[in-house]
Amino acid sequence: MKNRKRLITLMALLPWLSIPLLSKKTLKRFLPGTLFMCVYLVAEGTVATRRKWWWFPFSIRPNVLAELPLILGPFFVGSFWIFKYTYGKFSMYLLLNLMVDSFFTIFMLNWFKKIGYVTLIRFTRLQLSLLFMLKSILMYGFQYYYEEFFSGRVNNEEKLEGL
Repeated sequence: MKNRKRLITLMALLPWLSIPLLSKKTLKRFLPGTLFMCVYLVAEGTVATRRKWWWFPFSIRPNVLAELPLILGPFFVGSFWIFKYTYGKFSMYLLLNLMVDSFFTIFMLNWFKKIGYVTLIRFTRLQLSLLFMLKSILMYGFQYYYEEFFSGRVNNEEKLEGL
């Protein structure tokens, strides 16, 4: 597809337009969990490339992880929004993540394949969905324990719902 580079760049930049709608308090509060998962995703992308779980035949720049536009765009910004509305309500958090991850694995993967951005090789869509759910739980757990040990934010009500 001719405009693939533009589409991928837009995909990475458009979510950032919603950042001003988030409060500084929300950004500051959920930055640790979001950054932790972004670093994890970069490491996972490196492993996935070596093990051929998926393949990105296209990259915006040489020697740059091809999934970086996904990580720094929709994932990074989306994590703030999901945390903002569901943190402290673990079941709601899981449900929303399941819906977002399902949308990605059902619809977005088809579109990415069509424009030549990514293709699954040794992973099925179900395995990818399970991996997404595992990462969602890991990110929530990191944020929960970060707040409990470093900021003292977790109150008794959140402790009960978070478990």
